[in-house]
Amino acid sequence: MSYLKASQHVAVKGGADSGFAPSGADRDGVWSAELTRIYLEERARLRRLVRRITGCAEAAEDVVQDAFVKLSGRDVGRADLGLVVRTAQNLARDAMRAERVRSAYAERVTPEQVVAGAAEPEAQAAGRQELADLLAALKSLPSRTQTVFLMSRVDEMSYPQIARALDVSVSTVEKEMISALEFCRAWRRRRG
Repeated sequence: MSYLKASQHVAVKGGADSGFAPSGADRDGVWSAELTRIYLEERARLRRLVRRITGCAEAAEDVVQDAFVKLSGRDVGRADLGLVVRTAQNLARDAMRAERVRSAYAERVTPEQVVAGAAEPEAQAAGRQELADLLAALKSLPSRTQTVFLMSRVDEMSYPQIARALDVSVSTVEKEMISALEFCRAWRRRRG
């Protein structure tokens, strides 16, 4: 379905079946047909208006979307176009105010607060050695326990993903992780 046909379909159907309705539907799952029509007809004009306030096209798109989401619970008709415009303007000003607060905070942050600093070469070497020692120690674990631990910690896979990859239950993955973590804690205590 082309964009134009989808737009017309949404305007006629109120977005119920097309999946094209803007996100943020009301409690029934769809925007009113009138609000959807206003969105389709006025979105470009509102984006231009809001962009003049925010100075950013992406922020303008977000603000316009937020305005319609905010109004989705109300019975908005063509006569309420001023309300839609004022809501978008107010949200744009709120966004700019929030950005000024964030910028002011960011300007007060010292470099020491942002960057902890590069580790000394000795600390880097010690960290690499500790990692190598841990990996060597992990080899004493059963193969599946090692695999589960590395998939979780190195590959950042979730337990369900690991379970599917290894063709085991999530419960088995959890038990293997418990074993691996207990092993790591004991290894750490032994190292001092």
